[in-house]
Amino acid sequence: MRHDGCPRIGGDLAARVFARDPSHDWCSLLSPADSLAPEWLVVPDDVNDLAAAVWPASARRDVDGVVQLAGVSATALAQTHGTPLLVIDEDEVRARARSFRVAFDRAAAEHGTTAQVYYAGKALLTTVIARWVVDEGLRVDVCTGGELAVALAAGVAPASLGFHGNNKSVAELERAVEVGVGTIIVDSAIEVERLAAITARTGATQRVLVRVISGVHAETHDFLATAHEDQKFGFPLLEAEQAVARIREIPGLEFAGLHCHIGSQIFGVAGFRESASRVLELHASLLEGGPVPQLNLGGGFGIAYTRLDDPTPIETLAGEIVAAVAEGCAARGITVPALSFEPGRAIVGTAGVTLYEVGTTKDVALDSGATRRYVSVDGGMSDNARPALYGAQFSARLASRAGTGEPQLSRVVGKHCESGDIVVDHEFLPADVAPGDLLAVPATGAYCAPLASNYNHVPRPPIVAVRDGRSTVIVRGETIDDVLSRDAGIEASENLR
Repeated sequence: MRHDGCPRIGGDLAARVFARDPSHDWCSLLSPADSLAPEWLVVPDDVNDLAAAVWPASARRDVDGVVQLAGVSATALAQTHGTPLLVIDEDEVRARARSFRVAFDRAAAEHGTTAQVYYAGKALLTTVIARWVVDEGLRVDVCTGGELAVALAAGVAPASLGFHGNNKSVAELERAVEVGVGTIIVDSAIEVERLAAITARTGATQRVLVRVISGVHAETHDFLATAHEDQKFGFPLLEAEQAVARIREIPGLEFAGLHCHIGSQIFGVAGFRESASRVLELHASLLEGGPVPQLNLGGGFGIAYTRLDDPTPIETLAGEIVAAVAEGCAARGITVPALSFEPGRAIVGTAGVTLYEVGTTKDVALDSGATRRYVSVDGGMSDNARPALYGAQFSARLASRAGTGEPQLSRVVGKHCESGDIVVDHEFLPADVAPGDLLAVPATGAYCAPLASNYNHVPRPPIVAVRDGRSTVIVRGETIDDVLSRDAGIEASENLR
């Protein structure tokens, strides 16, 4: 329950106050520090709860209040692997991958077509994770030569790979053609000519999709929106037809269809429906010059980072998006093409939880009279750059025990020399959080490890998979020696001695 007069108070506390006195000044329940909270953040009824939508399904607290992930305690994980530590729940990844495949298979079958689901490897790609998603019937999407190398090292069949990127080098394209990548998504006229030269020289035939800009403005951060006109990806709709005509002239290229991606962390289906409608106009016109067998509508499906977020169920997404394509095709009198989709965050995001150790806490008095609690942890923007890049919001919970203090508005920050080094901007944590405690930040499976850096010469943390009460390192953490190993001046100094 929420009262419109003070949206930061909710749940049982609100119900009790309103029942006792409907005219009560709800905002008087807030401390001065609480007045710093954004309107969407409510005081929790239970400061130790684990919101189901934000955490892996296996997350729970044991009798001692310690967070368990797939049957492995946070304290055991920290003792074995250290902190910071990215923990990935294998069953969560597998279940989500499977749910996408099943949902789109069923939706496509209802409309007389087929669907392929590619895991967008940019979200988090390791050889182990690639094997998990392939086991569950997915293909894999890569966007650099490095990601291609990881997928190949994992044993992913080249024919089941899609290769993205707005600036693929000649060497990357040559490697993709050489190994037999199933589909290259071409992004520019220059890339078309590069592929023409490569296939002419090698005698190979390469299947390609043309990425188009639909002009649909997704409701997301500007840096996550990829279908508006003023950005680096793809061909504007008016230019795409010329690109397809050129591809059809090249003996070594097989035009397989169109691709469009409207952005990331998107809730609802309205943007996907509108984008599909616009791309189908081009699709229909291209049929006059030959077959257009495939339509790839990308990914970008959102997940919950806070309890406020309400992601659309995958069954709803699949059903409504495919229905929109079928309706658009029927209106134009054309056959529904084979469909493809590229979820990444929606598969691995909620499966990831990052563990940190608290180093210091500090109460900072502000000019407004409020006091903000800062909780500093042993990681930060080097292992999660998303808050600094996008202002992304995350949640946090005390993980090594159940807190006994009252909810206190806190800001979780890292150890780096940047004021923007924020891990969780706004969260109610127990007032008794102290140095040595473990904090867990959920929904860090996507775009945290891939964006990690060695800022301030901090080593990147390990990635550990958990399943059935066991933990397994799937990416080794760096050491200071690893970080220093690239500094050629150290070797030069030793040679001078």
